[in-house]
Amino acid sequence: MKIIVLDAATLGGDLDLSPLHALGEVTVYDGTTADELADRVADADITISNKLKLNRENLAGAKKLKLICVCATGFDCIDVAYCRERGIGVCNVPGYSTESVSQLTLAMALSLMGHLHEYRRHVHSGAYSRGGVANCLTPVWHEIAGKTWGVIGGGNIGQRVAGLAEAFGCKVLMCRRKADVRYETVDVDTLCQKSDIISVHVPLNDETRGMIGEKQIAKMKKHTLFINVARGMVADEEALTRAIEEERLGGLGVDVFSAEPFGEDHPYTRIMDRDNVLLTPHTAWGAIETRNRCMAIVAGNIAAWQRGETQNRVD
Repeated sequence: MKIIVLDAATLGGDLDLSPLHALGEVTVYDGTTADELADRVADADITISNKLKLNRENLAGAKKLKLICVCATGFDCIDVAYCRERGIGVCNVPGYSTESVSQLTLAMALSLMGHLHEYRRHVHSGAYSRGGVANCLTPVWHEIAGKTWGVIGGGNIGQRVAGLAEAFGCKVLMCRRKADVRYETVDVDTLCQKSDIISVHVPLNDETRGMIGEKQIAKMKKHTLFINVARGMVADEEALTRAIEEERLGGLGVDVFSAEPFGEDHPYTRIMDRDNVLLTPHTAWGAIETRNRCMAIVAGNIAAWQRGETQNRVD
């Protein structure tokens, strides 16, 4: 049983891959380019990947391939319809990153609301020591308690973020397909209009692609903090950039991008030096505990498949 790990570097060099070695002959590649992919999967029984796009074009020659394991909850990078045609199983890893993503979401909100970057710079630059004043209170910062936090997406992560926001004293609005039993459920336009903080936690699909555009941004308050830890293409990145440039948004926190890594021509490069913009390199899912949990579930998915069982199948 040949198991190929195609982009191990995206999982972190400190990740323990030993659970895989009990399941077959394992070959690990730190990264795989588009030109290399077809050759590397040609003789594989099982592939494990994180960010790579696997589709009809690069899987056509993989005649032995029986199972694709995605090291993520989202599986928009896999052509599931083609895999179904071929009888190739596809497994994801649901629920593994709830704590990690929720923690970073909250950290972004607290950092932006509290202007921690600016206050840190005031001390680290020596300005505090030279100033002769015991404290510094500019820029003005605000309590998070009493604010309205709009959560877009009512899955595991959205529910956890809602609970954390509530624990900090926020009123929570929820935008999801079905009415939420705990939180007031509204449509996306109403949520954008009423919220002081907005965080996005939805998968990328035809329904969610571009769901936050100029129309929704225009409804937001000038002080609103917008946080995207879902998928880059859920939001219009150019429209968000213009909103920051024109001071129509209070702050922007983003961990996911339409292209990863994004190039020098990406809209966000125009606002990266602004204190109210916090960009992180798709790291929300990546606490070490989270990544170890992910790999354990991937190994469990393979072991279940080898036993003829169905576990976390999305095909």
